[in-house]
Amino acid sequence: MKLNSPAFKNNEAIPVQYTCDGQDINPPLEISDMPEDTKSLVLIVDDPDAAAGDWVHWLVWNIKPQTKEITENSVPSGAVEGTTSFGQPGYGGPCPPKGTHRYFFKLYALDTDLNLDQNADKQQLEIVIKDHIINQTELIGLYTRR
Repeated sequence: MKLNSPAFKNNEAIPVQYTCDGQDINPPLEISDMPEDTKSLVLIVDDPDAAAGDWVHWLVWNIKPQTKEITENSVPSGAVEGTTSFGQPGYGGPCPPKGTHRYFFKLYALDTDLNLDQNADKQQLEIVIKDHIINQTELIGLYTRR
């Protein structure tokens, strides 16, 4: 299973338009080599380098397994966005107060669909998916504010 972005390569800088200093929209993502028995996908975007601990930038679940791309500034049809560290559903771009932070785009293939309300946060999501992960991959982007 692979997750890539045409906007940045693994362990390279996330373009400013996808951050709080730009348009604050999600970058385009490409998904490939999905396990055949995948029933749904989950995407978790977080920043483990945040001073307050892990900062959640985006949660998306019930992404259809045939999804090959998530275009910029969009949510796949039928998918659900969960509550981020910003206190609401939706994408919140990188905005580190100082230094370079790493942003992990983690993709999980599950053997089930999820029955979760959009008020669910990362902790609740991880508990529910724990026993249903078939495969996983990640893409790491970096960002430093000027």
